[in-house]
Amino acid sequence: MVPWVRRTEDGISAIAGPDTVRLRTPVELRGENFKTTAEFTVSAGQKIPFDLCWYASYRDEPQPLDNEKTIANTESWWREWVARSAFAGESKDAVIRSLITLKALTYAPTGAIVAAPTTSLPELIGGVRNWDYRFCWVRDATLSLRALVVAGYLDEARAWREWLIRAVAGKPSELSIVYGLRGERRLTELELTWLPGYEGSAPVRTGNAAYSQLQLDVYGEIIDMLYLCRQAGIVPGKDASPNVGLALIEHLETAWEEPDEGIWEVRGPRRHFTHSKMMAWVAMDRAVKSAEQGWVADVPVDQWRKLRDKIHDDVCRNGFDSGVNSFVQFYGSRHLDASLLMMAIVGFLPPNDPRLLGTVEAIEKHLVSKDGFVSRYTLDESVDGLPHGEAAFLPCTFWLADNYAFQGRHAEAREIFERVLAIRNDLGLLSEEYDPVDRRLLGNFPQAFSHFGMVNTAYNIEASLNGASSAGGPGTEIKS
Repeated sequence: MVPWVRRTEDGISAIAGPDTVRLRTPVELRGENFKTTAEFTVSAGQKIPFDLCWYASYRDEPQPLDNEKTIANTESWWREWVARSAFAGESKDAVIRSLITLKALTYAPTGAIVAAPTTSLPELIGGVRNWDYRFCWVRDATLSLRALVVAGYLDEARAWREWLIRAVAGKPSELSIVYGLRGERRLTELELTWLPGYEGSAPVRTGNAAYSQLQLDVYGEIIDMLYLCRQAGIVPGKDASPNVGLALIEHLETAWEEPDEGIWEVRGPRRHFTHSKMMAWVAMDRAVKSAEQGWVADVPVDQWRKLRDKIHDDVCRNGFDSGVNSFVQFYGSRHLDASLLMMAIVGFLPPNDPRLLGTVEAIEKHLVSKDGFVSRYTLDESVDGLPHGEAAFLPCTFWLADNYAFQGRHAEAREIFERVLAIRNDLGLLSEEYDPVDRRLLGNFPQAFSHFGMVNTAYNIEASLNGASSAGGPGTEIKS
């Protein structure tokens, strides 16, 4: 939409429907072919301000800022916030850069952490895997909370927890896997056919149809998040329902046996994805541990233990293929999936269990590029319902480094970590994916999933070098 543009004595005002954008600057502006342009010269040491703000078109125009003072106050605030970081390892600078990014991706009024502030940046140039990431994924709950807790940012972790509890309130069977920043549930996906897309990568989308999918792993992520909060001393707020976790567990007692769309939100048919079943085990495991710690009372803990063992046996029996010596993407398949690297991270099996070693070896052979970056899974259009074409997935690359660290392969873990650090842009930011052929970041940007992956992997490498338990292993404690 081309807005109405009005010239002012100190810039322009552009209005379109409910939105107004106000630009203030001493530079002389001119209209040219429905665009506003300017030419000016900046001398050494000279400062020329551009003050751009948005406001609702039915509101009064906001007062101009004192730009110098605002910049100074902003810098002071961020320096104070960074100084609170508890991370003191070798990768401190990179961790702090990622923590700053996660904080900047947080919607202050609710505590929600947006997956990325962009939509439709392609996972491969010219491809169709162009999604709207301007929402909050329940799947991010545990990983992002862990990153905040290990870095000592308990206020942010508490705000994230409270947002999540509010967002998932309601019947467990109606749990969504993604919500708006204020907890909105309906995120209707639309294709903007009149837009060409980034470098011709169409379609451009708003909304995300994944909100209506069934993804059983999110139950495990929520219960694990609640468990980690209690470990860190983050207790429920005064308005939080004490039965949220219990209600989810009661629903999962039967729902875990259903097929679903899985962690990667495939657009193909529902299947019995191994990762989803494994995360159902995580839910039962953390529920049992919570009862053993006395955090929940009057619960059928013996029944939970039996179900935990049943799910574990089911995954090991149906999710492992002895022919490929690896856990596989879904029951009955021979496809590989890097999400199964999470088994060691969440403590499903010890890192040096022969089946996990075989899984890591198979992923190294078939999903790792010659440049050392990890793809998500074996591409099969009948499974994910989409044409082939995406780059390597950075969070999966971090998960491989985690597994190396847990196995004692410290040099290899550090090598992967440094490899990812080297592809960050000049501001230290990461997208979701990386094309090792064209050597460019791809996907929505900056990506929270990649940045809290970086924080957690840095922590896991430091912990393994110091002989401490892994961040996600069974019985471990995450403390500030």
